[in-house]
Amino acid sequence: MADDRSLRARLPGRRVSVTRTAVALALLVALLSVATAIVNIGTNDVGGPLAEYVPEAVQSAAAFTGALTGFMMVGSALALRRGLRAGWWATLFLLPLTAAQGLLQSSPYSYPLVALSLIAVPVLLLTRKRFDEPVSLTTTQLAAGAALLGVQLYGTVGGYALRDHFEGIDTILDAFYFTLITSSTVGYGDVTPAPGSTEGMLFTMSVLVLGVASFGIAIGALVGPAIQARISKTLGKMTDSQLQLLDEHLLVLGYGELTEPIVDELADSGREFAVVTSDREAASALSERGIAVITADPSDEEPLHRAKIDRAAAILVATNDDAQDALTILTARQLAPDTRIAAAATERENTKKLDRAGADAVISPALLGGHLLVRSALGSDETELIDRILESE
Repeated sequence: MADDRSLRARLPGRRVSVTRTAVALALLVALLSVATAIVNIGTNDVGGPLAEYVPEAVQSAAAFTGALTGFMMVGSALALRRGLRAGWWATLFLLPLTAAQGLLQSSPYSYPLVALSLIAVPVLLLTRKRFDEPVSLTTTQLAAGAALLGVQLYGTVGGYALRDHFEGIDTILDAFYFTLITSSTVGYGDVTPAPGSTEGMLFTMSVLVLGVASFGIAIGALVGPAIQARISKTLGKMTDSQLQLLDEHLLVLGYGELTEPIVDELADSGREFAVVTSDREAASALSERGIAVITADPSDEEPLHRAKIDRAAAILVATNDDAQDALTILTARQLAPDTRIAAAATERENTKKLDRAGADAVISPALLGGHLLVRSALGSDETELIDRILESE
């Protein structure tokens, strides 16, 4: 057990670093795919290894679809950041597609896109177990997606069925184009109802009304979670994507006067850590400093699960309430039996109690401070630790 903890301590943040690398690579490939497509559309510069074998029409099509794939990659990268399994599969599908599009574009500007896409694939495969969250959509989001798709299907099928009542609709693609520009209120005017066609006018009106409504619902479903995330940050709460990325972190349970210097020390060290506290004012202040915090009772199991206690490298418990700390240690020990727990006892006589609660190491600040103060006064210990304490004071 001790060896396992030692091994975890020697590998701080390695897995989370690989996870973040996968997310960063996916986002970089997405941006590069869009940029490469725009450059190739504007320059028509060929010279890749497949230039003489790929028809010009295919090269142009690959450039246009490359931009579309890039925007899809942005979505999959955001899904990766939330730890979604669907995002992992989508990214794994899109990476070879972006590489193939880069080759088909047959442009020297496509080389970085092809190389980066191929590099990202093994990195993504290495992080498969880190993306295990299912897609959890709210009723509003499901309704928004269904309404948006339903309107596009209704307009496309109906437009093609009524193509004799329109000028400019000859194929199913024309019908989809008509539906998209009508429901989005763009309306270029190149596809219009035939003069005198009541059916065409009524159908266009229905697509317009339903399309605007579906787009409005979809925007609300997308903007709503963003607003909620902002409110959560203001209240000192971590978002789901932040929680998912926690790994090999230090977990500080509770917050008080004893905890303040601990948090400051961790913040200065650059080590990843998270705080669980029921003090809303403290949580809000910590969140404003960019510190990961969950506003909840640290002795409850649910917030500790959310804080990924099973992935924590170590746990720190140091508030001014020894009784609450003992309960917190008991819960933490039950959820993470192999993780090292260090605690501070406000009262010297409570040291053994916290030890029996499950702490691996219990320190009495009063006892330690008195010991260091005496040795410093006698000049028998001029350690760097004492100098540091005196300087901070």
